[in-house]
Amino acid sequence: MTQDVRLEQLSQWLHSLAAWEQATIAPASHDASTRRYFRATLGDKTAIVMDAPDDQAGVAAFLDIGERLARVGVSTPEVYAQNRLDGFLLLEDFGNTLLLDRLDLCAVEGLYEQAMTTLMSIQTADPEGLPIYDAEFFRRELDIMPEWLLGRHLGFRAEDQPTELIHETFSWLVAELVQQPQSFVHRDYHSRNLMLTEHKGLGVIDYQGAVLGPVTYDLMSLLRDCYIAWPQKRVELWVDEFRKAAIAKGTLQPVDQYEFLRWFDLMSLQRHIKVLGIFARLNHRDGKSAYLQDLPRVLSYVLLVGERYPETAPLIAWLRAQGIPEKIGTVIIPA
Repeated sequence: MTQDVRLEQLSQWLHSLAAWEQATIAPASHDASTRRYFRATLGDKTAIVMDAPDDQAGVAAFLDIGERLARVGVSTPEVYAQNRLDGFLLLEDFGNTLLLDRLDLCAVEGLYEQAMTTLMSIQTADPEGLPIYDAEFFRRELDIMPEWLLGRHLGFRAEDQPTELIHETFSWLVAELVQQPQSFVHRDYHSRNLMLTEHKGLGVIDYQGAVLGPVTYDLMSLLRDCYIAWPQKRVELWVDEFRKAAIAKGTLQPVDQYEFLRWFDLMSLQRHIKVLGIFARLNHRDGKSAYLQDLPRVLSYVLLVGERYPETAPLIAWLRAQGIPEKIGTVIIPA
C-alpha cells in the first residue's frame, strides 16, 4: 500500500494542537483540485482539516477571501488553526448538507432566494488586489475545450477542428464579456459549494479563487448549475428577480431585463464551454472520471445558449454536425 506522507504530516500537525491531541481523522470530501478535506473528531467536537499541497498561495488566498466575505456578513468557516508553510488549515465544520442535497421543486424557491441574497452580499466585498477576470483570462479558459474535449476526449485531430471558427467565436464572446460591469466574484458559486448549516444559515466555501469579474458570473454559476438543471422560464424569472433586487440594493447599476439576460447568457456560454474542457481534463489527466457524468448537462447549456445568438450559432451547428451531442449525451432542459 502506498504511504500517504501528506496525511501523516497532517495528522502530526493536528495532534500537536492543544485540545486536538486525541482526535481521529477521516476523509470528508475531495474537490476538482489537489486539495483534500478531512474531518477531525474528538468526542462530540468536529472540525475540518484542509490539505492544500504545494499551494501556499491558495491557503493565503483562502484566509484573505474568507476574512473579506465575513466582513460583509457572509457565513464562512471560522479558522481555528493554520500552518501556511505546509498548507494545512483547521476549520469550522459546516456539516455534510450541501445545497444540492436539498434542491427539489418544493424547496428550491426559498433556497435560491437565500443564495441570491447571500450573493448580493458577496458582491459588496472588498475587491482590492484581486486577480482581474480579463480577456486573456477568459480566452485561456475557453481554449481548454478544444484541447481536452475535442482533442483528447473525442479524438479530433487539430486539423479536423474548425480552428478559424473557434477562434472567431471565442474572440467575439470574450469581447462581449469584458464590457460587463464588474464586481467581486466567488468564481465557483454553485450548489456543491453552498452548505446548509445548523446555526449559521447558508455557509459558503471554496472561495479562494475569487476575482474581480463580470457581475453575472456567480449568478449564472448558481442558476445554470453544472450539477442540476431547471426549466429555462424559471431560470429567467430568477435572473430578473436578482436584477431588480440588486438594483434596489444599489449593488447593480440600472440595466434593463433583456440586456441583463444577454449578459447572463453570454457569461453562461463562456463558463460552460470552459467546463466541458475542464471535466474532460479531470478525467484524462487527473483520473477523476466522475465528472464525465455531468458533461451532458453542461453540453446542453452550451447548445441551448449558443443557438440563441447568431455570432455563436455556427459553432453550435458544427458541434451538432459532428454528432457531439450523440457522443456525449445531452439533458433535455424544459422550456
